[in-house]
Amino acid sequence: MSKKTGTQSAKKAPSKSPQTASPAHRKYSSEVLDGPDRAPSRAMLHAVGFSREDFKKSQIGIASTWGMVTPCNMHIDRLAKQSEKGVDAAGGKPVIFNTITVSDGISMGTEGMKYSLVSREVIADSIETVVGCEGMDGFVALGGCDKNMPGCLIAMARMNRPSIFVYGGTIQPGCHKGQDTDVVSVFEAVGKHASGEIDGEELEQITETAIPGEGSCGGMYTANTMASAIEAMGMSLPNSSAQAAISDEKMMDCFDAGVAVMNMIEKNILPRDIMTREAFENAITVVMALGGSTNAVLHLLAIAHAADVKLKIDDFTRIGKKVPVLADLKPSGKHMMQRLVEIGGTLPLMKMLLNKGLLHGDCLTVTGKTLAQNLSKVKPTYPAGQTVIRSFDDPIKKDGHLVILYGNLAPGGAVAKISGKEGEIFKGKAKVHDSEEKAMEAILGGKIKKGDVIVIRMEGPKGGPGMREMLGPTSAVMGRGLGKDVALITDGRFSGGSHGFVIGHITPEACVGGPIAVIKNGDEISIDTRKRTITLEISQTELDERLRKWKQPKPRYKRGVLAKYAALVSPASEGAVTDKEL
Repeated sequence: MSKKTGTQSAKKAPSKSPQTASPAHRKYSSEVLDGPDRAPSRAMLHAVGFSREDFKKSQIGIASTWGMVTPCNMHIDRLAKQSEKGVDAAGGKPVIFNTITVSDGISMGTEGMKYSLVSREVIADSIETVVGCEGMDGFVALGGCDKNMPGCLIAMARMNRPSIFVYGGTIQPGCHKGQDTDVVSVFEAVGKHASGEIDGEELEQITETAIPGEGSCGGMYTANTMASAIEAMGMSLPNSSAQAAISDEKMMDCFDAGVAVMNMIEKNILPRDIMTREAFENAITVVMALGGSTNAVLHLLAIAHAADVKLKIDDFTRIGKKVPVLADLKPSGKHMMQRLVEIGGTLPLMKMLLNKGLLHGDCLTVTGKTLAQNLSKVKPTYPAGQTVIRSFDDPIKKDGHLVILYGNLAPGGAVAKISGKEGEIFKGKAKVHDSEEKAMEAILGGKIKKGDVIVIRMEGPKGGPGMREMLGPTSAVMGRGLGKDVALITDGRFSGGSHGFVIGHITPEACVGGPIAVIKNGDEISIDTRKRTITLEISQTELDERLRKWKQPKPRYKRGVLAKYAALVSPASEGAVTDKEL
């Protein structure tokens, strides 16, 4: 990795895309608005508040993911209006439009969760559609819940018009018996209730107080992970990822983003100038240091695909060997994201990584400056006595926690999240379940014992379809006190809130005839995260015979968005994208 930590000029690679803003300061809006024959278009816009003078300005979209279906996004409308003010102040003409959001936390453990990863594609497609159709010259995109962020970045990479991302911000912690709580606290409380550790009344108390208001889930779960990755990549303003949802700092961040996108137009700075391979390496480095979600693997691969950057799952292994886990954040650690916000956010951590030569300092960012220039006045220290961010001399883990495994059970790769607290090796007997619901029933029913390897299959991108997150089962395992005694493997994925000895994204998935499809109850499975292997302990002859007899199941959905997704989606090891080779 680069050891360039100075303030040298950023490297600006040529952007290649059908939507590229070339020549400099190209106005896409003029294609829609200029000339006598475009009078009907202007008439439509007069009706929504355009003046004659507005037609001379750059038209800037404000892509809002506002919705009342989740606390993560319930405030995004207010934030969008701040970005609107910023664009207006900088001489542009802002136009707010909406795309969707869904709530992972609400749909978790239900059939509805199959739509979660699908929503990433819907968000990307819808932003591309509006920006392209309306001839917008650039845009600001604001996201809160997990899939909003990669969805927005995929659209930015596809369109390659000046654009910037704004994170909606983290939620404040809840409180139960003097302890910080969040949504994962509730999932784990369900397991404690099932084991008799807490009664129904205490479960309801935790439920009522864990999520106090606006903002994204409060640990280093997927939302905070992806916000941090996007900032490290250079696609949001400094410290955008480490601000509370309800704060003056977040309101200013939104206003400043509106100003910044106009500066990007003036300087002809495009997303693909920023989203280079080195920028993705910076994102992976920060995710590793923060102990971020396994979903970062899936989403960064997908964004890289949209940006035409050659990123592979093995890049996570390569970078992880050099980068320690420094943040003691939930779910594996002690602290909530708000505690990191209170001590200075992500910037001191990034300066620490830069000083160690672990970040590429010459990468361009949305500020028009390099990463090193953005960090030039930042001190690489946190307040004395804080316990959120460790030093390089005392890391949580000496190398990365996101471990890519291969073996006869996952010839295309699998993703483990190993904090070090779970151990590094596990061998046990398979308990096989063909859905999340069946596994959850077994865990809560006390049918899972010490030494078991819980197998949850037919939950992959095609098989689910939609690759549901297994937060319910992993939290139930932790709640029943089995976190160090059982392993869980799946062709589905995990919530950023999952922890324990868990391996997901097993590729090929069961639906297409991957080896996970032919595991039988009682088969021995070995997992070695030091050697990065996952092995079904049967002979190759036996495995080949089982696969020969296997028959592919019929699609679970024949029409609608889930059917379209299942037909188009690529493997998890390629980001689970829907436009791989169209």
